[in-house]
Amino acid sequence: MRIEQLQPGPGSRKRRKRVGRGVGSGMGKTSTRGTKGQMARSNGKGAGFEGGQMPLIRRVPKRGFTNPFRTPYAVVNVGTLEALEGVDEVTVELLRERGLIRKSAERVKVLGQGELSRAVKVATHAVSESARAKIEAAGGAIELL
Repeated sequence: MRIEQLQPGPGSRKRRKRVGRGVGSGMGKTSTRGTKGQMARSNGKGAGFEGGQMPLIRRVPKRGFTNPFRTPYAVVNVGTLEALEGVDEVTVELLRERGLIRKSAERVKVLGQGELSRAVKVATHAVSESARAKIEAAGGAIELL
């Protein structure tokens, strides 16, 4: 047997049902939907419809506020900077390269969890007060982008 002789098993390939293509097709006029009623309509049971029961999205209480102008930051801790062996200058590109932040991250913030024992120059978008204190205490410098 050769590759061009291969074919699917009998009955495994079924033709798509083409509804609304004339009375002679057997699936014309009402397009297999029966007559009238909710399910004959284009949006019969829409997304979230629960048979007339109050939908979940309307039952659950709404709380809080989502700020549409929030600026999301990728977070890196001072302890992570310590783990970067042989690196004296930490940039956003280096963090992406090493897989410490996502490639899609637009802004990066350094937080103060962990310890830093060597001088490191850090170039990021934001730095917390505790991280700033630890970096400067270790003899490092901070450059905000």
